[in-house]
Amino acid sequence: MAAATRVIVTHGLGASTALIAQEAGISNGSLFTYFETKAELFNALYLELKTAMASAALEGLPVGAELREQVFHVWSNWMRWAASNSDKRRAVPKLAVSDDITPATRAAGHKTMGLVAELLERSRANGPMRTVPMGFVAAIMNALAEATMDFIAQDPANADKHSRVGFEAFWRVLN
Repeated sequence: MAAATRVIVTHGLGASTALIAQEAGISNGSLFTYFETKAELFNALYLELKTAMASAALEGLPVGAELREQVFHVWSNWMRWAASNSDKRRAVPKLAVSDDITPATRAAGHKTMGLVAELLERSRANGPMRTVPMGFVAAIMNALAEATMDFIAQDPANADKHSRVGFEAFWRVLN
C-alpha cells in the first residue's frame, strides 16, 4: 500500500501495476496475489487512507467540549496527519477523482468521516452555510485545508500558526 501511494503521487493513477510492484520490491504477479485488479488495489488503498485520515482527525476528540473546540481539535489533528503523511495526503485527492473507485468504496470512505460530517452539520446549523448542500461546505473545507496544508509543508516551523489561521478562516465561513 505504501508503494502504491508513492507511485500514485509521483506517476499518477495511470502508473502500471508493474511499477507499483517494483516499488514494493515484489513481482508483478505477486501483486495480483493480493489484488485481482489495479482497480481493486486502488479501492483498498482509498479506503485505507480515508480510514487513517479519519482516525487521526478524531483521535482524542474532547466529546464534552464546546463545538468550536471540537471542530478545531479535528482540524488540528487533520493538519498534523497531513504534515506527517505527505504522500498519503497527496494520494487521497487523486484517488478520489478516479473512476476506479466504486460507489460502495466511496460510501465506506464517507462513513469513516461520519462524526466529522456530524460536527460540520452542527457547526453550520445557524450560519450562512446552513442552506447550501453539505457537499459544497465540504468542498470549501477541503480547499481551505489544502491551502493550509501547503503552507504547513512550505513553512513547518510555523505549522501551528498556519493551522490556526486556516481554521479561523474556515470557522468564519461556517458562522
